Amino acid sequence: MGNGTSLVVIVVTLANIAGCLWLIWWTSRTRPDEASQGNTTGHVWDGDLSEYNNPMPRWWLGLFLLTIVFGFLYLALYPGLGSFTGVNGWSQISQYEEEVRQADARTSALYEPLAKLSVTELADNRQAMAAARNLFANNCSTCHGSDARGARSFPNLTDKDWLWGGAPETIEQTILNGRVGVMPALGAALGNEGTEQVVAYVLSLSGHKAPADWVEQGKQRFSTLCAACHGPDAKGNPLLGAPNLTDDVWLYGGSPAVLRETVTVGRNNAMPAHKPLLGETKVRLLAGYVYGLSRGDHDNAKSGEGEREKGHERE
Repeated sequence: MGNGTSLVVIVVTLANIAGCLWLIWWTSRTRPDEASQGNTTGHVWDGDLSEYNNPMPRWWLGLFLLTIVFGFLYLALYPGLGSFTGVNGWSQISQYEEEVRQADARTSALYEPLAKLSVTELADNRQAMAAARNLFANNCSTCHGSDARGARSFPNLTDKDWLWGGAPETIEQTILNGRVGVMPALGAALGNEGTEQVVAYVLSLSGHKAPADWVEQGKQRFSTLCAACHGPDAKGNPLLGAPNLTDDVWLYGGSPAVLRETVTVGRNNAMPAHKPLLGETKVRLLAGYVYGLSRGDHDNAKSGEGEREKGHERE
């Protein structure tokens, strides 16, 4: 908050309190016994019914004064006067950080024995996986689903298809530091006809029918523009996060229309880094859980209700 804004807040706040004090003083100038002396508001009903101008009861007045005293004490102890933080130095950020420290202290007894275990060892530890299941539900299920089967643009974690590699250490690094995947837009370089040819070739790689002449021409264009990332055999490159195009597993969908869109305008995808949020021990627990998913260890993770759209299914 800037100095100017802070000053305005301070002036307005104190002016409101001063206004309340003045209003109380003004309305309490008269006394109850003055009503018998003909002190009325001037309102008359039915010819002879007048309204006396009686002050508020003393107990009521006392409550208003106590409220104002409380307001001054609150503004002295806590933030309320612009950028003044109060004598206690309290803030919602400091309270949140303190609550986080307390929560970490309570859970340290659970995570400390697991800190030195490898990802593979954690995946075989039932106690560790019970904790990891909760971590996954709270931090990962929003994108990957409660059943971990993913959705459009979010990978299925229960199969053995990996963009960046499925080794335990690789999974840990993915969760720790995140990943950024980019498929460049090739529509301008290929043109409409070239795009259709590349789409036909890619479809043929996973066993789908396409015009033979387009497949052949698409293969040549693929070798020129796409093989650098996906490899000459189109089986992908985990170092770049380039997917295998021969297995009929699709992150965005494998219909001709979706493939045409992917080739034309490209794709951008990101996996956020969880190290700042969770720390290394919790990330290793999650890595063990995800590694176990790919081995089929957690059957309960595969029993999601309803017909959730699967990230690996064709559209």
